[in-house]
Amino acid sequence: MAAEHRFALQVIIPSHLVGQVQSKLAYVDEAIEAAQIAPDGDSVQLQLRSSLSAKVLSALEAKVQQVVADMASGALPPKVEILEDHMARPVPYATDPMPELLARAEVSREHTGIYSLGPLVTRLIEVFERYFVRLAAEFEAAPQRFPTLISAEKLDRVKYFRAFPHSLTFATHLREDLHVINDFAEHTHYEETGLNAPPEAFSKIQALLSPAVCYHYYFALADRPLPGGQLTATAVGHCFRYESSNLNTLERLWDFTMREIIFVGPADFVLENRERGRQKVAAYLEQIGLAYLVESANDPFFVGEFRKQAAFQNAFQLKYEIRARLPFKDSSLAVGSYNYHQDFFGRHLNITLPDGKPAHTGCVAFGLERLAYAFLSQYGLEPAAWPALVREALHG
Repeated sequence: MAAEHRFALQVIIPSHLVGQVQSKLAYVDEAIEAAQIAPDGDSVQLQLRSSLSAKVLSALEAKVQQVVADMASGALPPKVEILEDHMARPVPYATDPMPELLARAEVSREHTGIYSLGPLVTRLIEVFERYFVRLAAEFEAAPQRFPTLISAEKLDRVKYFRAFPHSLTFATHLREDLHVINDFAEHTHYEETGLNAPPEAFSKIQALLSPAVCYHYYFALADRPLPGGQLTATAVGHCFRYESSNLNTLERLWDFTMREIIFVGPADFVLENRERGRQKVAAYLEQIGLAYLVESANDPFFVGEFRKQAAFQNAFQLKYEIRARLPFKDSSLAVGSYNYHQDFFGRHLNITLPDGKPAHTGCVAFGLERLAYAFLSQYGLEPAAWPALVREALHG
């Protein structure tokens, strides 16, 4: 039987970290179904999948206290830089579109965080995708196609397992063993929590489902001088980031689609093109009437790396997010980002400039399902009410 458990926190969570800490509580223990931090950050209420003994509850509390202490102890408010603010832009819709999307079969849920999309949403995404392809052409970005699988060896090389272990999705297969394969075929079926196959039936992990598009490009450039000293590329691909109980509606998907324009070269080349991309996207977002802002942000590093890496990103203005307004819940959703990695990938992958120094990298990236969801949250499901540019492009 489900249960609730509320307790005081030993470290008060500052307001700017409440959302970040709450998202990490989903990974504390499988017994937690949901977690809610009090507005003043001094307590937390856990929704538990079942009643727990006092001893188990005590151990669970200790885990939560550890996460809070690791992320919030001595944390200083970040310096938030806002580059654009169009949140007050008037929009005609203020209802959560998800119930209607489900009722119309425009969205079909296959599993937690896994959705199929119907004709209207698909066409809307195609409208945005066509724009991003045109934008990439303005940068003379070379088109690329990347696999869904990504090398575990290469991800290890760029320290991904340390920074984002909680969001990984692993690819495996049955071991090359006749008895294992026959046993799987004979006895495996899906139970309430997943396949009943024993873990030892599966191979050691050599590949994962890709968490980002640009990584493939950097891996392709590894261990050699950068051709011509600078490159621009573009690609679209499926990305996979597991977010546990944070997976809900089209806001957070386990399997989502991202379009990126990628820059590799000297620092000034990357930064100038990132800024040029931002200005061009700003003009488009105004044309489609999106209510949004662009502000400095950090990636969702896991607990052990969070404070150090987030502070580093903030200090050097490495990441800016496009956050679209969600009128139905007075909130916002990151639908894209402008990223600068300095020479991180150049150093770890040995991508070198003509002078032998590590290359710098950056990208302009958009989550296509999120952008469509945010647009529908502001304009509804009837194309007649959409801005002319989107309406006319719908069947273009």
